[in-house]
Amino acid sequence: MARQQQRRRKRYPVNGWLVLDKPLNLTSNEALGKLKRIFHPEKVGHAGTLDPLASGCLPIAFGEATKTVPYVMDGRKVYSFEVTWGIQTTTDDAEGETVKTSDVRPDAAAIGAVLPEFRGTIQQVPPIFSAIKVDGNRAYDLARDGEDVQLEARPIDVHRLDLVECIDENRAVFEAECGKGTYVRALARDIGERLGTCGYVTDLRRLLVGPFGEHEMVDFDELAAIAEEAESENPLENPELMECLLPVEAGLAQLTGVVVSADAAARLKRGMSIILRGATAPIGPEEVYVTSGGTLIAFGEVAKGEFKPKRVFNL
Repeated sequence: MARQQQRRRKRYPVNGWLVLDKPLNLTSNEALGKLKRIFHPEKVGHAGTLDPLASGCLPIAFGEATKTVPYVMDGRKVYSFEVTWGIQTTTDDAEGETVKTSDVRPDAAAIGAVLPEFRGTIQQVPPIFSAIKVDGNRAYDLARDGEDVQLEARPIDVHRLDLVECIDENRAVFEAECGKGTYVRALARDIGERLGTCGYVTDLRRLLVGPFGEHEMVDFDELAAIAEEAESENPLENPELMECLLPVEAGLAQLTGVVVSADAAARLKRGMSIILRGATAPIGPEEVYVTSGGTLIAFGEVAKGEFKPKRVFNL
């Protein structure tokens, strides 16, 4: 028994990004737990929660990649979502109870006419069933306890919002590209209200988070099958499993990459700043990441040609 417990506690220095195609009816934390049992990582986290009734892009950071999570979370997100008209629910999706109905069914012309109002920087009241904290408590916990939850409107950025198709008079499919903090469920609710009806999300799929999109997504069942066939639980000894990971620097794709010498890299490893050399070296001010010999060393800020590391990697 002691030996089995020791095996369960064994963790491995896995580093990199896994872009999971999260299945339906699974919370982001449940998905994370399943991946822990496959990779046995020393450290892991996800970049952006997906609701249980949403599928698609859930970037998972292992090891040193967790240092780059903020850059991924701050990136743009793209969603495909279906709205069903005539019903409003407590959660603004199919999980909640019906609280309001309407006989009004908007056509494509009516929908297209109001969409410009939901593009750009707009004010949005988040759903009461959300992870936003109210006096230290999650809003969804308060809502489940029957409390009257009042959330303030806050600015969000909707870079693109398109009507893809009207499936029938009751359902329409949209695609939205938006910034951090946007709730698609609230978009559906507010669009329905603006059209003089009700609306709730009946299908939601995230297509992109920051630099990660559908081409990078990995199916969970595929990962589980690879792990099941392995002779060792050590993921580092399973090349097929490790090939599913992207490098740590994939999370820094929006930053400029700079190559430095081994001596300069050694200074950065000690937390010291360096002067970037060469005709193409950035002068700043901007954020960059630095590599040496193909290995990620640090990311930080350049100002007047001097690079100051913000985080240093142990790879």
